[in-house]
Amino acid sequence: MEASPILLQKKYARVIDEFAKEAGITTREALDFFYHSIIYQDMSEGISDMHCRSDKYLAQELKEEYLLENRR
Repeated sequence: MEASPILLQKKYARVIDEFAKEAGITTREALDFFYHSIIYQDMSEGISDMHCRSDKYLAQELKEEYLLENRR
């Protein structure tokens, strides 16, 4: 399923905001990480209908990816 580009941009904004809160980082840091993440790649390419998942779920997935990246 392909999402409307405008709705997808709004989704990204909500997910980034939630991710920043959960990870305890600034919105700018969250934004930078999001646009380089696997989650973003999957959402933007419509893989597994990731954009249909809840904002909270996607923020938690981003947090897990973020924590894994920062352990290295």
